[in-house]
Amino acid sequence: MALRTAGSVLVVFLLSVAGVLGQNCFNVTYTHQSICAMKGSTVELPCTYQYPSYHVVSEPNWYIQEKYNEAPKMLSSVPEYAGRAEYLGTEEKDCTLRITDLRERDSAEYKFRFKTQYAEWGYSFSGTTLTVTELQVKVSSSTVEKKRTLTCSTTCLLTDNPNPTYIWYKNGQHLHDPTSQQYSCNTLVVWCYSADSYSCAVKDHEDVLTPTVCVQGQSCLNVTYTKRSICALKGSTVDITCTYRHPSWHNVTEVSWFNKWESGVTTDLSQDPEYAGRVKYLPTTEKDSTLRITDLRESDSAEYKFRFTTTAVKWGYSFPGITLNVTDLQVKESPGTEEGKVTLTCSTTCTLTDNPTYIWYKNGQLLTNPNTQDNFLYLDQISSEDAGSYSCSVKGYRSPVTFVGEPKSLKNAVVGIIVVILILILCLFGFMWFRKKTSKSTTDTRDRRDTAENGQRDSNPVYDNISGMAMTPTAAQRAITDEQDDVTYASIQHRNQEVPPDSTFPLSHPQKQDEDFQYATVKFNSPSAAQ
Repeated sequence: MALRTAGSVLVVFLLSVAGVLGQNCFNVTYTHQSICAMKGSTVELPCTYQYPSYHVVSEPNWYIQEKYNEAPKMLSSVPEYAGRAEYLGTEEKDCTLRITDLRERDSAEYKFRFKTQYAEWGYSFSGTTLTVTELQVKVSSSTVEKKRTLTCSTTCLLTDNPNPTYIWYKNGQHLHDPTSQQYSCNTLVVWCYSADSYSCAVKDHEDVLTPTVCVQGQSCLNVTYTKRSICALKGSTVDITCTYRHPSWHNVTEVSWFNKWESGVTTDLSQDPEYAGRVKYLPTTEKDSTLRITDLRESDSAEYKFRFTTTAVKWGYSFPGITLNVTDLQVKESPGTEEGKVTLTCSTTCTLTDNPTYIWYKNGQLLTNPNTQDNFLYLDQISSEDAGSYSCSVKGYRSPVTFVGEPKSLKNAVVGIIVVILILILCLFGFMWFRKKTSKSTTDTRDRRDTAENGQRDSNPVYDNISGMAMTPTAAQRAITDEQDDVTYASIQHRNQEVPPDSTFPLSHPQKQDEDFQYATVKFNSPSAAQ
């Protein structure tokens, strides 16, 4: 009774807070109380949250509670979720969580929690319960004689597809008949004496299939891949493996791997020019086959399938195979949750297979005691000692270096050098401009001085552009007449002197002067006396 009363008081208090503060209070709302998803698929757990506008969110995190009587664990600290759990939310309203490659052990209750500088949202409230189910094909007797009924089912109703369309495969080949609904239902009736194998999937989740089942016995056709997807490093070597079986009275005549098919025609990788010298089929037994690809390239990312042929039947090409993703390594820098801290991530475009070990280097030297967790390197404070080039490696393949936290002194030195270089360039341009201007001024001055000197010679009269021509008067006059009828001279100085008879330009009326005359401009027009 006391507990019930306390509970009533708590409810009243919460209602009072909502009434007083309106919508500006702490709250987390989950879109689904429970979600059912298929094994191997991707699921999103949507939620929204709110808090007073004057608060600042510092630590948004998801927690997993596997059992009711256990304390929730922070999802980011659980190794099994590394590379599979991704927080899609923001610091405003959205707090959605995404989980890829679902596994049955992921079935649990998930809760969102956040902190501000004044308060903290707890995880006592219920969250979203996730149930991971696996498709199964069950064989049962049929009401029809000599028939068997195959049923494709799950342990819970799929949340994102409550009324799914089913897809059936027979011996690895998609069964499809557009005129009938028999291959889109969750049941299929087949002959009981069939040696064929069957499996099913749900539309829009074709990559998640059930294990194949035999209608009769255990020796029907089947191909099982050891992995559904592989993430490998560029330049490395990868092995893609599968096991297969067939009735004991069948003989295998051909095996091949392929990643291209069109209208039922497949291309054997060993015959593909793109893989020349890089593809090898390892020794194949009666139960398994392995494809090895060396010197991986990003263009090798594709879906790879195995196919075999017996004396009686051929395994289909539409059955899903193994998806290969080729990635390279990169070091990415991001700020830590606390001021001054930095997190380095050895990043790939997909989650590397087999949980590899990450090795970190600083300035080319191996970090012996790094503060690491999986593919993360944590730096507490970025100082001059921490500054340098960082890189990471996996299985001998190293990423390009990334420079982190260059010391201020180095930055200042670099900036200073750049400033000095710019100043020198400006000075060089200024010097060249000044030199060019000075040279032009000197040339103009020299030209004026030469003109003045020529005009002030004490010997014979000097005319611009005519100096000491060794011509007879008649020849000189004819040349001047041919080239230019009018001749204008800038200056003439005549000093109390009689023009000699052999002058280069004869005058019509030479005369003797007792005084000196200077003319600013003199123009002669083809004197007739000279003709």
